Amino acid sequence: MEGFGLVLVIVAAVLLVIGLTAKFNMHPFLSLIIASFVLGILAGLPLMEIVEAVNNGFGNLMGSIGLVIVFGTIIGVLLEKTGAAYKMAEVVLRLIGEKRPQLAMSVIGSIVSIPVFCDSGYIILSSLKKAIAKRAQVAVASMAIALSTGLFATHTLVPPTPGPIAAAGNIGAEQYLGTIILIGVVVAIPTIMAGYFWAIKVGTKIKVEGEDEMQIDYNEVVKEFGEMPSAVKAFSPIAVPLILIAIGSIVTFAGWEGNFFNILLFLGDPSVALLGGVLTGFTLLPKFDRETMNDWIQEGLKTAAPILLITGAGGAFGTVISSTNITGFIESVGENSFFTGTLFLLVPFVIAAALKTAQGSSTTALVITSTLVAPILVDAGIQDPLPMALVVMAIGAGAMVVSHINDSYFWVVKEFSGMSVTQAYKGQTAATLVQGLVAISISIILWIVFV
Repeated sequence: MEGFGLVLVIVAAVLLVIGLTAKFNMHPFLSLIIASFVLGILAGLPLMEIVEAVNNGFGNLMGSIGLVIVFGTIIGVLLEKTGAAYKMAEVVLRLIGEKRPQLAMSVIGSIVSIPVFCDSGYIILSSLKKAIAKRAQVAVASMAIALSTGLFATHTLVPPTPGPIAAAGNIGAEQYLGTIILIGVVVAIPTIMAGYFWAIKVGTKIKVEGEDEMQIDYNEVVKEFGEMPSAVKAFSPIAVPLILIAIGSIVTFAGWEGNFFNILLFLGDPSVALLGGVLTGFTLLPKFDRETMNDWIQEGLKTAAPILLITGAGGAFGTVISSTNITGFIESVGENSFFTGTLFLLVPFVIAAALKTAQGSSTTALVITSTLVAPILVDAGIQDPLPMALVVMAIGAGAMVVSHINDSYFWVVKEFSGMSVTQAYKGQTAATLVQGLVAISISIILWIVFV
């Protein structure tokens, strides 16, 4: 099959994924695998070639980023269990000051969500958020929106969060992870600030029922959590892998050679760097026993499992797409400016936004969109580190738009803040729309200036 008929088949396969996950509540892993086979059959691929494409797509992606996802989730569990995430929050609050509590919550969320999933991060920091709101005498909703948007920005834009890593792997940019982290931080900062301004402009006008009677003391919250690690120890499991990856990227960019630089490249490989983060995380453990060394690691593996499966299934889906003649169709379009230059970023943004809005999961939107756009990147002339990083940013921006009732994160924010559904739409949903638009705007500006 060729031409617009093939495009319609791919669109139908994507709609099948959305329908199975949103309408029939099927797990995204299984819906992606089913859609991969359906796509291959409808596209007229030989049956055994479809099987080979699914197997190779799944296995190749696991080989490139599987360990990175596993190690990242283990670090998140260690930070959560040892109180390091809470300690980081405390440090940021002291640095920024209690006069700007919403800004403190935005920054706290953005840091914690790099290794910890935004849902878990919000739950972990919920009591702290309420205590600070009470102490600073500000609206609970404004603190809730500031925290949720801070978490959400880095969750969709900054590796080693699994979604951006999966997107990078799908488009073949895993070797540029250092560049993607740097660009992710650059795009995330104004995106976080957009959420912060929404929190103070809109969130302060939202009155949560019963917040005046809320009896939460900041000092009691900290005390009840127990003994926490030092600030240096708390930040080190995140800082160590990011520094190692950054050094490796600098060595690669500079083209330095020799045994010493080979060692730096080895340490800067994302898998090795994240393993270093895990080993650094062991310094946080209160004791070395079966619970900390086995059960906590096991919890991290359980958290990683569904992400690995979804990511691998997305790789299978993308490989089946690549096996069709879709690239030939793109070439036949010619030099259409919509498929080249700055406007190309709108393509993954719109696809990811449609997927996010339809089925709720940002990670699934990141995975599927990256598999869809991967085959056309070469034809669009996108092969260098910076353009590839900006494509990941465009996908992440779309994966923010929007968080509403089919998104588990929407319900976490609503329930743990006490907002009604209407208030959550006004606060959380609208804020994620603003964030997504800001993120894609910054990505386009960076493309115009530097690409």
